[in-house]
Amino acid sequence: MISAKLVKELRERTGAGMMDCKKALQETNGDIGKAAEYMREKGIASAAKKAGRIASEGIVESYIHGNGKIGVLLEINCETDFVAKNEDFKQLAKDIAMQIAASNPEYVKREEVPEDMVNKERQILKAQALNEGKPEKIVEKMIEGRLDKFYKDICLLEQPFIREPDKTVQDMVKENISKIGENINVRRFVRFEMGEGLEKKQDDFTAEVEAMAQSK
Repeated sequence: MISAKLVKELRERTGAGMMDCKKALQETNGDIGKAAEYMREKGIASAAKKAGRIASEGIVESYIHGNGKIGVLLEINCETDFVAKNEDFKQLAKDIAMQIAASNPEYVKREEVPEDMVNKERQILKAQALNEGKPEKIVEKMIEGRLDKFYKDICLLEQPFIREPDKTVQDMVKENISKIGENINVRRFVRFEMGEGLEKKQDDFTAEVEAMAQSK
């Protein structure tokens, strides 16, 4: 069990996010020295240092699924116009736009999810846990774990990356920050699906997009 104190100490040492610190400690059995080294190897620590820098350049990427039924517009930012023209940056934008088409997230990150929506989900999860006969003393821990799954379903950066499901979209962004050397920020997106909100036959567009992504 990784303690909150240990996670906090690693966070202060590296400047990385809480979840990244916790994951690094889990991977290294709680050894903070090895965890910091692990984060440097993965480029997480260097990415965290760049995260506070202003990213006001970038591109608006578009993606239209082959059958013309799904379309995505994505704004992704970097620090300079030079990097906005970089092929690695452009490829990241294309991959993320395809991710949005396939996985249909509602928000970029969990901080954007409305508080009332989270509270409602928390109430539902609590009722579910109690109905399962779980002791109240462990219900709160169960809720937090299930909320993580909830965020993973609706938040783009927390979703498994469709081309490398063992990594999240956030992981891919951080890897590119380290490789390119500038802060990268996924700012906003909009996803259109033909006939959305209208009564119609439901086709599995998501499966089609995922298949296309895997074939490339």
